[in-house]
Amino acid sequence: MTVRVQEADFDLAEELAALRAGDARVGALASFLGLVRDISDGAGISGMTLEHYPGMTEKALEEIVASARGRWEIYDALVIHRIGPLKPCDQIVLVAVTSAHRGTAFAACEFIMDYLKTRAPFWKKEATADGGRWVDARDSDDSAAARWQP
Repeated sequence: MTVRVQEADFDLAEELAALRAGDARVGALASFLGLVRDISDGAGISGMTLEHYPGMTEKALEEIVASARGRWEIYDALVIHRIGPLKPCDQIVLVAVTSAHRGTAFAACEFIMDYLKTRAPFWKKEATADGGRWVDARDSDDSAAARWQP
């Protein structure tokens, strides 16, 4: 299990290859890559800045991955979340999961992403033509995470 919070960009192909390298048990690798859009809530954005709470953020991400491991038989997981200034088309987040079968990998990957959006301490500030604005939590993210409740 690897969790990284970093300013630097990452190479998607390298990260996915390293996640499954040498593990012949792996029959499935599911991943999600989040990108910066140039529009949000109907307004154009020229970029965004992501902030986090160091130490607490990594711990929250590790707990989310541990929860996924408790629910599904996954072999490995990777979460990379960028912080700092980003512009449209930049990569923000990568969640990837390996398992024996695709259903398990898809479910665990989606679970990690849903919980990351609602439980990890990140804050986003978008740059718009009218100035900066903080991004509020979305009801749709809460609804997505709620479906995993027992």
